[in-house]
Amino acid sequence: MVDTDSGWDGRGGRGSHGTRAMRGACAADAIPDRRVAAPDRRVALPGRRVAAVSLVALAALATGCEPGTATGAQDASPPARATQAAAPSPTRTAPVTEDAKPRTAPPPVPSASTAAPAPAPDPTTARPAPEPSTAPPPRVLMRTGAESDRVRELQARLRQIGHFGRNPTGYYGSVTADAVRSFQAKRSLPVTGSTDEVTWRRLLAMTRTPTAAELRPPTERPVAAPDERCLKGRVLCISKNSRTLAWMIDGRVVSAMDVRFGSEYTPTREGVFEVFWKSRDHVSTLYDTPMPYALFFSGGQAVHYSADFAANGYGGASHGCVNVRDKRKVAALFDQVRTGDKVVVYW
Repeated sequence: MVDTDSGWDGRGGRGSHGTRAMRGACAADAIPDRRVAAPDRRVALPGRRVAAVSLVALAALATGCEPGTATGAQDASPPARATQAAAPSPTRTAPVTEDAKPRTAPPPVPSASTAAPAPAPDPTTARPAPEPSTAPPPRVLMRTGAESDRVRELQARLRQIGHFGRNPTGYYGSVTADAVRSFQAKRSLPVTGSTDEVTWRRLLAMTRTPTAAELRPPTERPVAAPDERCLKGRVLCISKNSRTLAWMIDGRVVSAMDVRFGSEYTPTREGVFEVFWKSRDHVSTLYDTPMPYALFFSGGQAVHYSADFAANGYGGASHGCVNVRDKRKVAALFDQVRTGDKVVVYW
């Protein structure tokens, strides 16, 4: 048995009696030895070192006389030093074995799903989105259906630079709208077919002021040699071959203008006639179409102004009448012709 005089001095040293006692201990001696070891806890030892030594001794006795365990417990470094080494140091960390987990978990590796989002662009350097334009569209000066001297000037100017292929009529129809579209497209302007302020200013800058002959040429086509029946008196001399009308007095051409005729299904009659009725603002009761400045010479056929002819040229045909596309000229003709004047239609 081990007593208080066994040689254990409480400072971690090995006395000769103490070593032999620990190695020769058996299970039967474990219980008495606990009672003997108990007073050792009351031995005055400095601080935590006394408590650690007592716990090691009790653990050795309780395991049942295993020499390896007891010897290992005595051969180990003093518990107080182990406790101090285990304490975390502000500059050193405990070594980590292969299977052990580190005391402080390393920061997680960011994955694609948890990665921090890309930083937003600096609002001071980001380019602001363009604001929609609030400027009003340019004012339209002329559009389809208009009829004026300004339209005639537009046509004459377009003709100077090759966009209008006929004589000015003063009427803004589909032919004029197509010519304006052609001009706008070539100049990278909005292609609308209407003449707005921007289109008009660009056209004025590229052309010169039209002459009187350019604004009101006699005809688009050369006037045909008059039929001999047209050489005497007051005659409306109308040639289907040249598609012209010449207002003649005693063999002299007073004015000339382009005309078109009826189709093969509604042909214009040929022969010698006379004007039997004048109607300035006539409207056809058969076709419900306007026939301004109508000079009737054969049944329902008359010489009159045609807005369709002014707009579409020779792309169309009349229902038998002689259409004039120059409104000013046919208006002057209407004022000069009298009822009873001769009308000659020929090839």
